[in-house]
Amino acid sequence: MESADAPLPGAPGRRRATAAMVADRAQVSTATVSLVANGKSRGRVSAVNEARVLQAIHELGYVVDGIGSSLSRGVSSTVIMVAPDISNPFFANVIAGVRTALGQDYQLLLSVTDAGTLPSAADTRRLLSLRPAGLLVDAPDEAFLEELSAPDPLVLLDAPGLGERFAAVNLDVAHGARELAGHLAAAGHRKVAYVDGITGTATFELRRAAFLAAADALGLEVPDAACLATTIDVGVVASEFASVWPAWQQAGVTAVACATDTHAYGILQEARARGLRVPGDLAVAGFDDLPYSRTSNPSLTSVHLPGEELGRQAAQQLRRLMAGEMLEDQELTLASSLVVRGSTTVD
Repeated sequence: MESADAPLPGAPGRRRATAAMVADRAQVSTATVSLVANGKSRGRVSAVNEARVLQAIHELGYVVDGIGSSLSRGVSSTVIMVAPDISNPFFANVIAGVRTALGQDYQLLLSVTDAGTLPSAADTRRLLSLRPAGLLVDAPDEAFLEELSAPDPLVLLDAPGLGERFAAVNLDVAHGARELAGHLAAAGHRKVAYVDGITGTATFELRRAAFLAAADALGLEVPDAACLATTIDVGVVASEFASVWPAWQQAGVTAVACATDTHAYGILQEARARGLRVPGDLAVAGFDDLPYSRTSNPSLTSVHLPGEELGRQAAQQLRRLMAGEMLEDQELTLASSLVVRGSTTVD
C-alpha cells in the first residue's frame, strides 16, 4: 500500500494521490471512496465513513480522475458548450440557463472564441477526445457543422435555418427586428442606421435582414454607408461611431438600431460625449434586453431575447437525447418582444 503521507498532487517528482491512498487513510474500501468522491454516497455510505473519506480527500488533495472514468465508461459526465464571441454579455444568461437544467449531474465545459471570431471545428474536435456526454453549439454556421461532423447527442442554440437537420432551440429574432422597425417608423423617423456585429453568425444576419426589409417596407431609408459592423465592445463601438457620425448626421440619420445592447451602449456613450440628446437628436435601440438596459441613462429600448430560457430548454433537450429519448419537437422557437424605453421615446 502507498504511504498515506503522500504530498499534494502536482509536487515535482511525486505521484498524485490515488483512491487507494484515500481508502487506506480513511480505513474504508476504494468503492466507498468512489461513492463519496463522485457524490453518490447518499443512503449507501454511513455518515461516519463519509466524513472520514472527505477528511482524507482534503488531507491528500485527491482529485477524481475524470478522464480515466470516461475511458472506463465510454463517455464522461461533461457537457461541452461551444459559443462564439463570449465578449457578448448575453451569453451569461444563456450559460445560467444551461447550468440550471444540467444540475449536479453534469459538468459544463465552455469552449469560447476571441471577440469577433467564430469557433474552430478543429479545436472543438480536440475537445471531443474527452468523450463528452453531449455537445451544445451556440450560433454555428453550416461550414462549422459540416467540418465538425460531431456525433450525437448535439443540440444547437440560436441557429436559424439548421433545425431541420439538427435538434435546435432558436430565437424568433426576425419578429423583434420587425417590431423595432415599426416602432421607429411610428415615432416619425425617416432615416435610420444599423450597427451590426462582425462574427457573421446566422442570427446576426437574420436580425439585420429582417430589420432592413421591414424598414424598407415602412418607408424608412438607410442611407449609403449607414451600416456599421464592429466587435461587441462598448469602447470599440463608441470610437467607430465617432468616426461615422458626422456623415450620418449630414445624411439625416435620426435613429440607430443595434444588433446587441452592448453596441447600443457604445452609441450612448459617444452620444453623451458629443452632447447629443437621446432620443431628441438621436434615438438608439438594441437587441438582448440585458439587465443594465433598464437602468442605463436613458434606459434602452431593446428587443427582449430570453437568453436564460434559451439555455435551459437547449440543455433539457440535450438531457433527453443523452438519456436515449426521442424528441417530441426537433426544433423549438422562443418568442422575442420589443421593450420600449427612454432611448427612443420622449416622456
